Amino acid sequence: MDKIWNYQNPVSINFGKGIFDKIHQFIGSRNYALITYSDDQFTSYTRSLIKTSGKPALLINDIAPNPDFELLSEQAKLYSEIKSKPEVIVALGGGSVIDSAKVFSAAENGFENIKNFLETKKGGEDLSSTPIIAVPSTSGTGSEVTCWATIWDKKNSRKYSLAHEKLFPEIALIDPKLMMGKSYELTLVTALDALSHALESIWNINANTISANHATFAAKSILKILPTLLNDLTNINLRTEMASASLSAGLAFSSTKTAIAHNLSYPITLGWGVPHGIACSFTLPTILQSVVSIGGFREESLKEIFGDNLTKAADNLKIYLERFNIGTTFLELGIPPEKSKKIIDEAFIGERGLNFIGSKENFLKAADSFGLLP
Repeated sequence: MDKIWNYQNPVSINFGKGIFDKIHQFIGSRNYALITYSDDQFTSYTRSLIKTSGKPALLINDIAPNPDFELLSEQAKLYSEIKSKPEVIVALGGGSVIDSAKVFSAAENGFENIKNFLETKKGGEDLSSTPIIAVPSTSGTGSEVTCWATIWDKKNSRKYSLAHEKLFPEIALIDPKLMMGKSYELTLVTALDALSHALESIWNINANTISANHATFAAKSILKILPTLLNDLTNINLRTEMASASLSAGLAFSSTKTAIAHNLSYPITLGWGVPHGIACSFTLPTILQSVVSIGGFREESLKEIFGDNLTKAADNLKIYLERFNIGTTFLELGIPPEKSKKIIDEAFIGERGLNFIGSKENFLKAADSFGLLP
């Protein structure tokens, strides 16, 4: 490699079927807040948790997809005003739950500190950091092993990343049994999110050989497992394999962050309501085609995943996505030409776009060959 690199992930990872039943051992005698959902499945989990660890000091169970400023500010107010301050936060649910928990972890002094930090990149020292036990219920976001949370300001059509090293969860409990019962659609979009994390961490200026190893394992596993899992949603062994792959993708991009596919995805989710996993994966074939001669360990990693002919692999990846009825062009996602071009232009100058090791010129060439743009 041509530069010094660093890989660090401080999260204590605990993985296995039934590990959730031992969560009381990780909470211990600490006063805790519980962040989760309110549906029947999670109400059952909440009752189970209360039996072993007592009643939480605070229960927030109205978490919405794509956490937004407006709701988060109300929830954070509840958290900051609680008299008996939680010593640990249990985040039980999908990426939106874990991301919201990170907001509350940082919000002991109120949401305005977080808002200021997001908008100015200053004031990180004013953020609190209550420890988090992250218990993901989906295989996709990797938020249980990262120090950032995706936050939306829908009123002003903005997306932010709350990123601070203090926000790594203390513990991740990954129990494949919690993934059972997830729908076809949720299984698909979360798996594609994880696939995107893996590939994005490879064509990334921050990539290193350790992150690439995690990414390679993750991508190979997801591509192999996903079609079978979607036809056998109650198979605990396949759920376990997918949970392991998602975890490895999370470990990969916890070191590198994401890149161009994610920067392209945010306005698509915000403006057209396209699920995140689809919005960040529909451009993957185009991006892969644009980096076929990337060189070094990155190219070796991509070839280990897809085979030696990466041009053919890009075609095959397009076919792979289409078999799940996922459009691989802007028009197929309902985005008009004038908006598509603006999205691309802005994506390449955004923070995540600047992580991309490829070039806009090669991307546009690949986009032309794949019909990504009209």
